[in-house]
Amino acid sequence: MGSIRWAFLCGSWRPSRSEWILANRCIQREERDRIRQFVFAKDAKSAMAGRLLLRRFVCERMGIPWSEIRLERSPRGKPYLAAPLKVRSDSGTEPPSWSFNLSHQGDYAVLAAEQGGQVGVDIMKNTMPGTSSVPEFFRIMTRQFTAYEWSVIQSAGSEHLQLAAFYRHWALKESFIKAIGTGLGFNLQRVEFHLAPEPLTQKHVLRQTKMHLDEEEEEDWIFEESLLDTDHHVAVALGPTEKKGSELLRPSLPPASSFALLSFSDLTASASPLTEEDPACWDSFEMKAEAPQRQRDTHTSEQPPVSR
Repeated sequence: MGSIRWAFLCGSWRPSRSEWILANRCIQREERDRIRQFVFAKDAKSAMAGRLLLRRFVCERMGIPWSEIRLERSPRGKPYLAAPLKVRSDSGTEPPSWSFNLSHQGDYAVLAAEQGGQVGVDIMKNTMPGTSSVPEFFRIMTRQFTAYEWSVIQSAGSEHLQLAAFYRHWALKESFIKAIGTGLGFNLQRVEFHLAPEPLTQKHVLRQTKMHLDEEEEEDWIFEESLLDTDHHVAVALGPTEKKGSELLRPSLPPASSFALLSFSDLTASASPLTEEDPACWDSFEMKAEAPQRQRDTHTSEQPPVSR
């Protein structure tokens, strides 16, 4: 079975005029128009990186020519491939379908894809809450975690370590919700995570964390956790596929692999322009404001950072 883990560092990306114009030419017109609407350059860069990550994956791993890729959005805003081509293997059978998911928050955009199973990914940056103390932030977020999860979070040590535990739990929950395609109506207290005893580190992926759903351990779900750097947690939820008769099938998984960090050249290596060159897209990007420091690195006390 195929497995993809890609990341792009948006925070330090300073696109040149030629790079930004090329990027705009290589995505669908409606996505380009959507990106133009962002107020802050940081958000525009993250959204652009997500589009290019997804198109590169569809082109290189699903074998669909760049110019024939048609991406649409579900009512919940999740991107999906419209009318995917049916590809058959040398044996004449249809290979397992791919599932993919994107997330961008903090300084990174990430893509996870899995062949033959459900997948969801979420990345969170460990930042101080914007307008409240850590205890007040946790009080506002009380209903998002179970009593057991809060005991783990609040026993982590310093406030910085408590926030790291908070964002780790949040990324796990978001990865599961994104894998099953459920929106904001899902009660997050239905899922409870029991973390792996081994600490998270860079370049090492953990798969020992367990999820309990409605107080029952879910053995069909696997969660991969890692650090992209000291401040960014990433979680990947891997679920089974459903066969006839509601029988669940767990595909064999390859060994866990770290996220590969791609460059802009990597993102566009297989790209072909879809539209004519439009210098106005660069003018629009140059006019975008750099988000104020507080908005870039912190968030309101009413909600956790939003990853997409």
